[in-house]
Amino acid sequence: MNEALPDVPEVRVVGLPQLTSGFDLVERLDLPMHLKVHGPLEPLGGEQLAQLAERINLRGRGGAGFPFHKKLRSVAETAIKRGVRPVVVVNGSEDEPACRKDTVMINRAPHLILDGALLCAEAMGARTLVVGVTRESTKRSMEAALAERGLNNGRRSALRARVQLNPVRMVTGAAASLIRSIDGGPAVPPGRKVSASKNGVGGAPTLLSNAETFAQLAIAARIGPERYCNTGLYDEPGTVMLTVSGAVARPMVIEVPTGVPLRYVLQLAGAPPMPQGVLTGGYHGKWIDAATVNEAIVSRNSLDAVGGALGAGAILPISQDTCPLGESLMVAKWLAEESAGQCGPCYLGLPAAARGLEDILNGGGPAALEAVKQVAKNVKRRGACSHPDGSAMFLESTVKAFTDDLAAHVLGNGCGRPVEGVLPLFEGGRAPTGIPGGGGEENGPSRQKIFVDWTLCRGHGLCADILPEVFQLGADGFPTVAQAQVPRYAEAKAIRAVRRCPALALRIEEGAQSKAPSRNLPVLSQGRGRRALGR
Repeated sequence: MNEALPDVPEVRVVGLPQLTSGFDLVERLDLPMHLKVHGPLEPLGGEQLAQLAERINLRGRGGAGFPFHKKLRSVAETAIKRGVRPVVVVNGSEDEPACRKDTVMINRAPHLILDGALLCAEAMGARTLVVGVTRESTKRSMEAALAERGLNNGRRSALRARVQLNPVRMVTGAAASLIRSIDGGPAVPPGRKVSASKNGVGGAPTLLSNAETFAQLAIAARIGPERYCNTGLYDEPGTVMLTVSGAVARPMVIEVPTGVPLRYVLQLAGAPPMPQGVLTGGYHGKWIDAATVNEAIVSRNSLDAVGGALGAGAILPISQDTCPLGESLMVAKWLAEESAGQCGPCYLGLPAAARGLEDILNGGGPAALEAVKQVAKNVKRRGACSHPDGSAMFLESTVKAFTDDLAAHVLGNGCGRPVEGVLPLFEGGRAPTGIPGGGGEENGPSRQKIFVDWTLCRGHGLCADILPEVFQLGADGFPTVAQAQVPRYAEAKAIRAVRRCPALALRIEEGAQSKAPSRNLPVLSQGRGRRALGR
């Protein structure tokens, strides 16, 4: 079970299509068909484009929901202030097993995405456009679209455009991971908070948003803000692309106007009339219970108000016949496997949270429940990227949404229902080989572990400056981890961190890789394999 969705599942539409216009005519809109369906597009100035995005309240459709007009103005202002040309990046990674909307758009309507990206590039004077993808199908479709526009050869255009293929990993879709891979590094977060708008690709201010966001901008630029706002809610106008899977008869991607009742969307996909719960926003999202489903409508504000999340637009119901904690445990284990292995909250905290949820299912009682809550709390806002935060939100939501099932496991002998594996997953942990940054020697874990001796550490913080892939400083100024695996590409920096620690509080040990890292600080040893101070 837990089968992954196909790249291009069934596509449906409620009301008049906007993003999916022409899908009933051809499987893929090449450039001539794209222009027949959508018509030509006139360029707009930078401020005009920002005002358009502001008037239609366009927010990023990749999960975070940041206002697009603020991002656009920030990039433009930084570029002008520094006197450099900005870069435009389309994030089409979509590395979550439950999401396919961007993959569908790239495979079937790539030129609509390029329209929005090129509008921004021309308005800001950008000369570089990069489209990040993680699937061969999206790579082929986008490269064909660039060729159809004559953008695959820099000599034919002032704009240099290319496709960046990265491994299918949950952390690959993070903005910092994509920027790092474009610059030639591994497709993992850099271990420190960075602002793409200030310092992105090659150090230049970078406008980065997901594929649907650029497509929505292209629609609004064609039809104007008044007509665009005639669809959907007044405060969240337009349409939304959703991926509906889980316990449904027909997994699908569906374009709906904002304001459509969530229960209607579920009916279209053949969900149970009374689902036990619905996971909204995907695996970094939140569960809502059956009673709440009838109150919710498709909009960011509505789902937030009922305790859900629009997120990346994934909607996953489960039936009354399956154990919700068991289904969530399979996702929690996958999320732990998807760690980049760079910071303690992710590398150590997520496996610990998954083990805690498993302890609950195995009769661990109230102590196991409290342990899960404490781990989830400790993970939040301490990671090097958003993966631990999103995973913690999923775990906390699981505990909150299924109180009756939780009570049966904590106080009794379990709920008695099987785990059917209805939530789509794909194998995590290792990225496919043959893809830059994935599954190769450089991107894999090394045989080295780095340790902090708390009896010596004085909180100088040099370790976090030299090796941000591993060390983050807590509120007290001390590292947040006692030990961590060193990524292979960071081995040299780990040795440098050991040598430069003023308190001599770091050491490196080499040995066999372990699948489940210990949560305890190891006893100091002079055994073979120890390398202190770089010896």
